[in-house]
Amino acid sequence: MSLKPFKTLGIGVAFSPNLKPNLYEAARLSLYFDAKLVLIHVGEESEDKIKTLKIILNTFKKDQLNYEVIFKPGDPVDVILSASKENNIDLLIIGAAKREKLLTYYVGSIARKITRQATCSLLLLINPSVDRVSCKHIVVNGLKDPKTERTIATAFYVGLKLRSEKLTIVEEIKQNEIAVKVEDDKSLRKATILKERLRNRERSRVNHIIENIPKEYTQNIAVKSQPIFGTQGYSIGHYAQIKRADLLIMNAPSKMTFWDRLFPHDIEHILTELPTDVLIIQ
Repeated sequence: MSLKPFKTLGIGVAFSPNLKPNLYEAARLSLYFDAKLVLIHVGEESEDKIKTLKIILNTFKKDQLNYEVIFKPGDPVDVILSASKENNIDLLIIGAAKREKLLTYYVGSIARKITRQATCSLLLLINPSVDRVSCKHIVVNGLKDPKTERTIATAFYVGLKLRSEKLTIVEEIKQNEIAVKVEDDKSLRKATILKERLRNRERSRVNHIIENIPKEYTQNIAVKSQPIFGTQGYSIGHYAQIKRADLLIMNAPSKMTFWDRLFPHDIEHILTELPTDVLIIQ
């Protein structure tokens, strides 16, 4: 894994009430990751817009924030995706929408299209803040997948840079792996033994991944392995929510088909109701 997975960060800039907290979050992350920040505005350039951005980002002048602003009119999805490719953005930051009168967040239609089509990693923010809110607990998927090793390594990198205290690796085990119908004490014992074997198998696999990550990433953070049984995506999202995690890190889905949109898979469960800030690793 690259020791610096995020060299260029991008964020779509709309001149809305959330502009200042969004820019503060993006600027802080850019400094933590020692990365360039690209601000993408879907619209025409104007002196007033440039002045507004400069005033907000002036706070980070002393930190030598490296940023540039791109103005490009057009369809928001097309503009943000094309600007991300043209500027080699590794991590695109997107704000989530809040449901009216409810304390839940979701990904709006434009953001969802970007999430489905982006070729870079994505950070979905549910509650951006001008004042920094520390990221104490990170939850990351540990499912058996070719992308998982890189995702877990990136989670440790993010934990190091954000000075997180705890990282939990959640292995979601599908219910159909416990092919035992519980009807009496004997079948219950059999199911219990099978569950424990599956837990041990998953812990062993995850521990092997951690052993290959540089010690500087793993030594100053409390690490927990947590196998859970249930529906992929829904289970880990629920776990992150009840444990009040500050960040959930997931593998990006493989290329989506028409059927994926009819029958939601793991990432779609997360996008429907974001449990916390979500980082999707490409």
